[in-house]
Amino acid sequence: MNESSHRRLNILTNEWLLVSPHRMQRPWQGKVETLPYISKPHYDPACYLCPGNERANGNYNPAYTSTFVFDNDFSAIKKEGEPFSLNHSKLIQAKSEKGICRVVCFSPRHDLTLAELELPEIVKVIEAWQNEYKSLGNYDYINHIQIFENKGEIMGCSNPHPHGQIWAEESIPVEPMKEQINQMNYYNEHRSSLLLDYLNLELDKKAGTHLDLAGERIVYENKSFVLLVPFWAVWPYETMIVPKRNIQRISQFTQEEVELFADALKIITVKYDNIFNNSFPYSSGIHQAPTDGDEHKEWQFHMHFYPPLLRSATVKKFMVGYEMFANPQRDITPERSAEVLINASTKHYSMK
Repeated sequence: MNESSHRRLNILTNEWLLVSPHRMQRPWQGKVETLPYISKPHYDPACYLCPGNERANGNYNPAYTSTFVFDNDFSAIKKEGEPFSLNHSKLIQAKSEKGICRVVCFSPRHDLTLAELELPEIVKVIEAWQNEYKSLGNYDYINHIQIFENKGEIMGCSNPHPHGQIWAEESIPVEPMKEQINQMNYYNEHRSSLLLDYLNLELDKKAGTHLDLAGERIVYENKSFVLLVPFWAVWPYETMIVPKRNIQRISQFTQEEVELFADALKIITVKYDNIFNNSFPYSSGIHQAPTDGDEHKEWQFHMHFYPPLLRSATVKKFMVGYEMFANPQRDITPERSAEVLINASTKHYSMK
């Protein structure tokens, strides 16, 4: 399987991807480039996210010393607006959407990323995510909360200050809805969690009980979480963090699980940076149960990481051609990318 072209099913979205391992005749092809380590200032007077600075709308940040959360000055979804709907013969449809967009500054330090924060600081970030999920979910009209981070200019990040975003809205967006449908279908048939059953299969395989599934995809695990390259991974070094127990939402974490989740976040972000000795770009996002008031026993909390780099610090893997018009395709197998991540150091390259 690791030598021949084949298709793999993403069980969360029920979509197929093409895997072409024979196109990777060696681990790296072409020129391998590295970028010099760029030292940024602890504080940038021109940064609109640094403590005490003026933002684009004229408001000033407080002199915050930990995480800082505020309403996005340029929200993609507005809180106010007249509701409307449009439907002409089901061919031309539109509907109003109301919501709240928030920005989460991970640290007052301008020069640090998640990979460079200490564990107690990452715990503060997770606690901020928990608080926002709870408070935003209390709005009657908020039915879905998307927590995410775009890291690096190559991923469209407009400010290098370490931060992420939260978009809370009326409807469940396309990607979480795919996962909602497939997890619900599986739960209705098996009365268990699709993603947790998959995770347990991977853990059994690691113990050597499923030799037919050749290849190791588990990168790291602690008492409560598993970090792995999913069997259906599309992006070159795509990973996912999944709890070992059935958890629907981040608000259900115990304090110990918050700390262990921080540990897993630290491990993967440091490993990413160490692959090419650069501040590794990615988009990461948390998928969890909607906030529509239902219990959602079918859901399993998880966090996706989609990084675009394949062969060096400057070569991005774009979705083009066949992937745009047919279905996703990848050259490096999930098993090979997991091997690279497993072997990557957990000590940040800037500290070596």
